[in-house]
Amino acid sequence: MTTTDFRPTRRTALHVLAAGAASLALPAFAQWPDKPIKIIVTFPPGGSSDVLARLLAEQLSKKLGQPVVVDNKPGAGGTIGGAQVAAAAPDGYTLMLSNTTPIALGPFTLDKQPYDPVAGFSHIAYLGAAPLVIMASKPSGFRSYADFEAAGRKDGRMDFGSGGPGSIGHIHGELLRKITGINMVHVPYRGGAPMTTDLIANTIPVGIDVITAYVPFFKSGQLVPLAVTGAQRSPLMPDVPSIAELKQPKLVLENFFGLSGPARLPEDVVARLNAACNEVLVMPEIQKKLTDLGIVAKPETVAAFNGFVKEQVNVLGPTVKGAGIKL
Repeated sequence: MTTTDFRPTRRTALHVLAAGAASLALPAFAQWPDKPIKIIVTFPPGGSSDVLARLLAEQLSKKLGQPVVVDNKPGAGGTIGGAQVAAAAPDGYTLMLSNTTPIALGPFTLDKQPYDPVAGFSHIAYLGAAPLVIMASKPSGFRSYADFEAAGRKDGRMDFGSGGPGSIGHIHGELLRKITGINMVHVPYRGGAPMTTDLIANTIPVGIDVITAYVPFFKSGQLVPLAVTGAQRSPLMPDVPSIAELKQPKLVLENFFGLSGPARLPEDVVARLNAACNEVLVMPEIQKKLTDLGIVAKPETVAAFNGFVKEQVNVLGPTVKGAGIKL
């Protein structure tokens, strides 16, 4: 039996090593996911992002074959959780329920941005959007936005609650103060649930937050919706005027929801997550749940979502800085 004397050249050896490295690297993501996935929510439990994240996690668990868990990391206008995701390994196991606050608002309230809201993430899937609602306690006596404005001008001060410092409700209240001249005084809460308790008790007369968690309180009559902050009325509450029709177009602000991860996520992981999210969004039972929460869901491509994020950052970031809003 004869043998062949195989002596690879340096170039051949390098090709073999490169091919071997590639063959070792490919299965890691080809097998993704092979362990639980975490979705970080940048606000406390019970708010709109948390509600949506838990609906999404349940369905993604079924589609991806691994547990998808929600981890709440609130604080600093969403930037604590946002910074944790931006610094995570780009392996597809740490994601974020991104929304307007940690992406287009919170980073611009700090003297030093903790991350680049565009380049610091892989923006994977657009999920939908919901307006905010300016709402009042029933004992306040406010039954319309005009009542609220008139009281603010007469009393020289109007306390308002939000889900936390730097939240989208806080930002909107500060913009309202700047545009209307009403002395809006912020009362921050650790999430929407404790704010709701104080609103019902009339500890504060007014609250501003994403509409999602408050619809049951409007239906029961415990809270009074004064205006939604979209360009049009919400299908969820067609009798409540939009802020645009109340001649305040500069106060139009909606909260978008998306799924994002650390920068440099593998393209195949991004593509699989985008496809899975889009499949979830068109499920009739999910569409109904989101509609009931005031969220208008809309499947989009990865490229479309990235373009949308850039637009939001370019428009809202300068608005926050121009209003001088600081945490």
